[in-house]
Amino acid sequence: MFKTIADPADCEVRPVIRFLNAKNVKPAEIHRQLVEIYGENVMTDGMVRKWVRQFNYGRTNVNDEARSGRPSVVNDGCKSE
Repeated sequence: MFKTIADPADCEVRPVIRFLNAKNVKPAEIHRQLVEIYGENVMTDGMVRKWVRQFNYGRTNVNDEARSGRPSVVNDGCKSE
């Protein structure tokens, strides 16, 4: 059995998706592995597929895009590049 990591930040999970996608791992298998390590509350299968598509279209940045509007008060501990 693997050691689980509770409550990962999205910026911790996205590089894993990018890495496994680069190894040609299918999105469903990526999601299965994420659930195995991070638990059931990790990113949904649909979001994993969205990120795989973005990486396949050439995206390299794993951080959220800057958005206009009021800044969030919550900080997930991820730094933007």
